[in-house]
This record gives sequence, C-alpha cells and structure tokens, in this order.
Amino acid sequence: MTVEAGVLERYSKGAESQQADLCCPVDYDKSLLALLPQEIIDKDYGCGDPSRYVKPGDVVLDLGSGSGKICYMAAQLVGEKGKVIGVDMNDDMLGLARKYQSEMAQKLGSDRVQFLKGQIQDLALDLAAMDAHLKQNPISKAEDVIHLRAWQEQQRRTAPLIADNSVDLVVSNCVLNLVHDSDKEQLIQEIFRVTKPGGRVAISDIVSDEAVPEHLKQDAHLWSGCISGALHEHDFLEAFVAAGFIAVKYDKWESQPWRVVEGIEFRAVTITAVKPQDQPCLDKGHAVIYRGPFSEVYDDEGHVYLRGQRMAVCERNFNLLTGGVFGDDFIGIAPQIDSEGKLWDCRPGTIRTAAETKGGIHQNNDCCGGGGCC
Repeated sequence: MTVEAGVLERYSKGAESQQADLCCPVDYDKSLLALLPQEIIDKDYGCGDPSRYVKPGDVVLDLGSGSGKICYMAAQLVGEKGKVIGVDMNDDMLGLARKYQSEMAQKLGSDRVQFLKGQIQDLALDLAAMDAHLKQNPISKAEDVIHLRAWQEQQRRTAPLIADNSVDLVVSNCVLNLVHDSDKEQLIQEIFRVTKPGGRVAISDIVSDEAVPEHLKQDAHLWSGCISGALHEHDFLEAFVAAGFIAVKYDKWESQPWRVVEGIEFRAVTITAVKPQDQPCLDKGHAVIYRGPFSEVYDDEGHVYLRGQRMAVCERNFNLLTGGVFGDDFIGIAPQIDSEGKLWDCRPGTIRTAAETKGGIHQNNDCCGGGGCC
C-alpha cells in the first residue's frame, strides 16, 4: 500500500469513528470549542493548536483540515473581515467538515469558512475540478494519462486552487508528516508560494530526535499514525529556511515525547516563520539594539546584532525586528524625519553612532555620519 493510500484509508476510518491513537493531548481554548459540534471535536486529530496564532482580518489556510476543527476555531478569531480556507484530499473528512458548515455560519454570523479538495503538496491543483474532468474524460489508455497531465498543468496556471501570495497565515495540525518524503520539499515551497509577503506560518507537527530508518518508513501503519514520516527536528526548521522563510523558530516544544519507537523519540512541536516582505531594503537611518542575553546573534540573511550596540538596519528589517516576532528582543530607534533613503549597501555588523541616532534624528543616509559604511 502506498503512503497516500494508507493515509486516505486510515483517515476515512477516522471520519467514521473516533481514532484515539491519532492525536496527542492538546490544551485547546475551551471558549473557541464551545461553538463546535461534538462530532467535529471527537473526530479531529492533531498535536498542537495553531489557531493561537490567528489575528483579526487574517486570510487563514489550514493544510489537511480534516474535520474542520481548527478552521472553525480560526473563523471565530478572524472576524467578519477574515476568511478561513481548509484544504484536504479526503472526501470523507471534507464531508464531515461541510456537514456543519451552515450551522457554523449561522453561529458565526457569516459564512467565512471554505473547504477545498486538494493535496497540500500541490496547492495549485483543484482535485474537485479534476474529479469532474475525469468523469467527462475517463482514462482508458496510456495517451489519456498524457492528456490528463496537460490538463493539470493548464489548471495550475489558469485556475489554481490557492493563488500566489494570497494567504496571511498558513496553519497545519499534524499533517506535514503524512506527506511522502519525496514531496516534502515541494510541500514547503507551496506554503511559501501561497503566503503573502509579510505573511506567517504556524505549523504543529511531529518531529524525531534521530533520523527515521528505512524499515520504519516502510511501515504503513506507523506512517499513517504520524510517526515514521516525521522529519528530523533540525531538518524541519532548515526546510523552511531553505524555502525562503525568515524568523524560523520552534515556538512550542513538548518536553515529553508522544511516542518512542526503537529508541527514537517522536514529539509534538509548533514551528513559526515569516515570509520576507517583497520590498527593497532601504537605508533611512534606522537602528536597533539587541537586548541580550547573548553577546551577539545573527539571522539567516547574515545580519549581525551585537548586544547593547546601535546596529544599522534597513527600514524593512527594522519593522520586522521591532514587530510581533522579535519585539521583546530588540529596541528600535527610528529616524524622526522620514526620507526616501537609498538602497542598503552597509556591511553586516555596521554600528550607527550616537550622534546619528540621538533623539531619533538621522542626519543623512550614510551609516557613519557621512563617511560611508564603516
């Protein structure tokens, strides 16, 4: 049995009856659960609560939305101006989530949740549209497969399931590990594609403390049970960095493993990250002071921040470092007078002088008081 077939079969059973071994204990916000039908709660399978990262007005995408629990929780947080999209490939789970859609819309005051059929590693391909296409164009010979592939590529280009740069927050709850290893890189690239510049991700999943050996990967039951498809704890972070995300970190890390198989610990974590803003890096005289406690830190773009020093940063990075992600770690010093600035050309680790930043006034666009970047 293939990975996809095993996952489909097991989660179809999970839509019919509760499967207790598919989920970890999670402390969800009880006030958000109060509106949900008990069947949705009982037949949801996860290892974290990414709904905690939702903001009012967000467009939220839930990968592997299952029974719809996280979607309906998020819908209460995004408000009337927000929107929630759930994507799942399992018809039984989609049917369960949609079963209560009208009821939840009435409770919420508007229908702000949508459930779509798709594979999370291919968010451009609408599987419901493909089902309809195959009814009209059944595959009976090898040439039909070639025509289907051409149709799929056209669909991805002209009518993507999820458009580029369209989502404020991508969430997922214990689903990325279910995707075949050969598709995991594409999966994270797809997450990057659909996220807006400046948008965020909050992914709850299972990671391993050691590489999972091949014989465990071949165990279909362990794979569909969120075990043998788990990424190594370091590789999980690095995959998001490689895709282009910044501010990648473990925001939650369970000290106790969920399962231990052949001495390998599998634990629940939540990773957060940000997609960089699609704007030029302009030097307008901004500075930040890294509070400590470390003597220095550096980011994935090579910027260095020395403890207690007024480090030169571009306007884009200033907004990132003093925003919600790093707001507790950095003190921001913005120029009192806004200027057009110039393209950033300072070396990493450049320090702005007190004279340049005193009173929040920036005298010119050079990093060292007119003498160029030091």
